[in-house]
Amino acid sequence: MPIARADALKNREHILQIAHDAFAEDGGVSLNVIAKRAGVGAGTLYRHFPTREDLLLAVYRHDMQRVVDLVPKLLAEQEPLDAFRQWFETLADCVRIKHGLGEALNSANAQAVIGETTAPVTAAVGELLRACEAAGSVRPGLEPADVLLLMAFMWRTGEGEPARERARRMMELAIDGITN
Repeated sequence: MPIARADALKNREHILQIAHDAFAEDGGVSLNVIAKRAGVGAGTLYRHFPTREDLLLAVYRHDMQRVVDLVPKLLAEQEPLDAFRQWFETLADCVRIKHGLGEALNSANAQAVIGETTAPVTAAVGELLRACEAAGSVRPGLEPADVLLLMAFMWRTGEGEPARERARRMMELAIDGITN
């Protein structure tokens, strides 16, 4: 049985990645198109994700976990404040896409998933802040949830490169407010 479970997990991960890409291209993409792109039958897709909302929320959850998991890598490769910048840009890009969540964001299931992902994201912000504080880059005692709320403007600036550039400028203003 462990082999079947490993195969099922691999299939699920593959479907999530294909769905991520498909929803980023077109939030209204059909589940049948996603199954075809993933090279699986519709039954396999529906076995893992019985409804469109289930798939959308699984992609959102998966994406948020990938962003959270990025923190140690960034901190190992960059100065803490640069890691902070890059991580928030990555988070903003991920949230900005929204993968066609639209109406699904208002459902009870969506609210539960958003609530479930908030704690790990806030913890990731805390890890970044501790590294920045240890490096003397930010003032001590910042609350991760406050900083996350402050930086939320980044995924509200809109789509396209002009909006991303505006978000970068605004991020620098926010960073000026939290640095020593």
